[in-house]
Amino acid sequence: MPHDLVLTNARLADGRSGAHVAIDGGRITAIGEGTAPEAATVIDLGGALVLPGLTDGHMHLDKTLFGLPWWPHAAEPYRMSRIETDARVLPNLALGTAARAGELIRRCVAHGTAHIRTHADIRLEFGLAALEGVLEAKAAHEQACTVQVVAFPQAGVMRVPGTAELLDAAMRAGADLVGGIDPCEVDRDPKGQLDTLFALAERHGRGIDIHLHEPAEMGLFSLQEICARVRAHGMQGRVTISHGFCLGGLAESRQKAAAAMMAEVGVSLVTHGAGSATLPPLGVLREAGVQVFCGNDDVRDTWSPYGNADMLERASIIGWRIDWRTDPLLADLFGMVSSDGARALGIAEHGVDVGRPATLFTLPAETIAEAIGQHPPRRLVLFAGRVVARDGAFVAG
Repeated sequence: MPHDLVLTNARLADGRSGAHVAIDGGRITAIGEGTAPEAATVIDLGGALVLPGLTDGHMHLDKTLFGLPWWPHAAEPYRMSRIETDARVLPNLALGTAARAGELIRRCVAHGTAHIRTHADIRLEFGLAALEGVLEAKAAHEQACTVQVVAFPQAGVMRVPGTAELLDAAMRAGADLVGGIDPCEVDRDPKGQLDTLFALAERHGRGIDIHLHEPAEMGLFSLQEICARVRAHGMQGRVTISHGFCLGGLAESRQKAAAAMMAEVGVSLVTHGAGSATLPPLGVLREAGVQVFCGNDDVRDTWSPYGNADMLERASIIGWRIDWRTDPLLADLFGMVSSDGARALGIAEHGVDVGRPATLFTLPAETIAEAIGQHPPRRLVLFAGRVVARDGAFVAG
C-alpha cells in the first residue's frame, strides 16, 4: 500500500541528506535513505532541512493589532498606562478579538509554530469577551495548531474586587490555565492572590501560569511563596513562571539556590528575552533541571509595535542577548523553542521520529544553528500530516 505522503530529498537534523520521510494517518511511519517508497503524494524538499514544529509558550493573542492598518503605539512607557490603553482601545477596534487573534495564529503557523500558549485578559471592563474571542479563534484553527489559553488577570486579582469570581467563570468557560500577575507589586497582597489562584486551580483541576515581573528581593519572595504552594498543593510540574526577571538580578549563589528550588518542585520558566529587563540566568536554570522555554509575548499589539510571530527569530534574539554562539548551545536554544516548550505545554508526542505526529517544517538551512542564526523563510509546514503553510503563507482551510 502506498503511503499518504512522502517527503523526499530531505536534510535531517542529524546531518543526513537525501533522506525521505513517509507519513500515514498524520504520523511519521518511516525515515530513511535510498529509494523513497510509493505514496499518494510526493513532495521533493530540494535538500531543505526538516525540523519539528515550534512552540510559542507565551503570547497575547487578544491584544494583537494584526488585521488592522498600522496603529501607532499609544501607551506611555509604564505598565499601568498600557493597561489603561487596553481598556480604552481594544473594545473599540474595527476588528474583534477572534478576527485579530486568527490573523496572528495564521502568522505563527506560517513560521512553523505548532503549539501556542496565550494569555487572555480577564478584567471587569471586558468580562469574558477577550477569552471568548480567543477561544473562537482557537476552534477555527484546531486543524493547524494547538492553542492553550490562560485566564489572565492583567489588572490584578485582589486589588480589583470581583476579579476572582470572573476568573472562576473563565475556567468554567473553557480557559486551560489560571493566570496571575506580580502578587506583591500589583496586588500588594501576595497571600491573597496566591491563595486565590491555587484554590481556583485545585477546584478546576488546571495548571497555573504567573507573570512575574517583580525585581530582585520582591520577586524572589513571590517565587519562594509560589514554590511553597506548589509543594503544599501537590502541583509539581503544573506551574509556570512567565519572565522571572528577579532571577537575573541575584548573586550567582542565590540564582543557583532559586534554580534548585524551582527544579525540586517542577516549576518551569518561560522567557521572551525582553530588552527592557535583566534576563533570568537561562543556563543556570537549565543546568539545575528547570524546564525553560520561550515565547514571543507581545506581537504588534497595544503593548509593543514589534514582532512578526517567528519563534526562530525570537530564538535568535534570545541567543544574542545571552551570548550563546556555539552550535551545541544553539541546539539547546532550539529545544527551548520546540521540544522543551512542547513538553512544558503537556504535548506528549513531539519530534521528527517514527511514530510521532508529522508536525514539522522545512527551511533552506544546513543545520539547526544556521536555522536560528539566519531564520530563513519556512518552505513547508505540516501539522499532524496536513500541509498548513507553504512559502510563508498559511494554506489550511
